[in-house]
Amino acid sequence: MKVSQTALSEVLLIEPTVFEDERGFFMESYHADKWRQLGVDYLFVQDNHSLSVRAGTLRGLHYQLEPYAQTKLVRVVAGAIYDVAVDIRQGSPTFGQWVGVILSASNHRQLLIPQGFAHGFCTLVPNTEVLYKVDAPYHAASDRGIAWNDPAIHIAWPVNEPILSEKDGKHPLLNDAKLPSGLSALHARDKGGAAE
Repeated sequence: MKVSQTALSEVLLIEPTVFEDERGFFMESYHADKWRQLGVDYLFVQDNHSLSVRAGTLRGLHYQLEPYAQTKLVRVVAGAIYDVAVDIRQGSPTFGQWVGVILSASNHRQLLIPQGFAHGFCTLVPNTEVLYKVDAPYHAASDRGIAWNDPAIHIAWPVNEPILSEKDGKHPLLNDAKLPSGLSALHARDKGGAAE
């Protein structure tokens, strides 16, 4: 497995080792002990699976407030997405900056998005299925979002008129959103409870 930093150093691109032959392929999409040795140490507690039937479907930008903030490990098992993380940690030197990568069923890449980052993705092809692990369960009262097209963030999405849910079409701008309380409030939910 290869772990690389993105332009936002806390957001990691993970490329599993893939064994391919005439039958297809095999890979370990997650292995707690091996990942821990590489410094990727989270206790994931929930798996989510989404299907987006149409290309150009945009989901996001989503996050949860403390104490339910989530780290996400995102991968694609059918189709392809443009996956985006935005730093929303008040006081962070990269506050409001974003990074985007293409994740697909064919490239097998995964994106690790820590607590304190908003997450969203846009599907590039029809019938795209996304799986992601989180280190805290969904908590409706803590669920928040930021407008996908906030001009202050200026994400270079692959579509100008995405397919949105009603909820995602109404998120506030970053400057108007309720955000995590800051860098000190973010922590890993690993077995030892150590800070990131």
